Amino acid sequence: MTAMRDVYIDKVVVHMGVGEAGDKLVKAENIMKAITKQTPIRSIAKKTQPAFSVRKGMPIGCKVTLRGQPARDFIATALTIVQKTIFESQFDKSGNFSFGIEEHTDFPGQSYDPQIGIYGMDVNVVLERRGIRITRRRMAQKKLPAKQRVSKQDAIAFLKEKYQAEVR
Repeated sequence: MTAMRDVYIDKVVVHMGVGEAGDKLVKAENIMKAITKQTPIRSIAKKTQPAFSVRKGMPIGCKVTLRGQPARDFIATALTIVQKTIFESQFDKSGNFSFGIEEHTDFPGQSYDPQIGIYGMDVNVVLERRGIRITRRRMAQKKLPAKQRVSKQDAIAFLKEKYQAEVR
């Protein structure tokens, strides 16, 4: 396979939704900072949901975007937590995949604290091939050829090869 055909991890977005601002959100941010070693940003509610006491513009979660080596290291750790098992339904047609981690205490160095509680998180992985810049550049912007797009099968093959993950 040539270098232009190699699939790589563009970014990993780790998200914790707590549903409310205040002490719970601050605890989630501290956990996220300890796990990813980056400062998280807050997620803002897009709509008002009276049933959940959520107003538009209210901070309800936090997220971190990882790129490069930290992203690869995080994925390796996160996949071991889910026993290196991903379901085919967790992939989209563009080759991206997402999975959830139920407890932050599964990460190395994290332990249960009754004062904090248990927080889960969502992990979203974006896979790409070289040459994607032609769709994002300002001048002479073009469509990405079909052979350069990452398909669901390419993503599954990448996961099996690089991380020895099982896809069901």
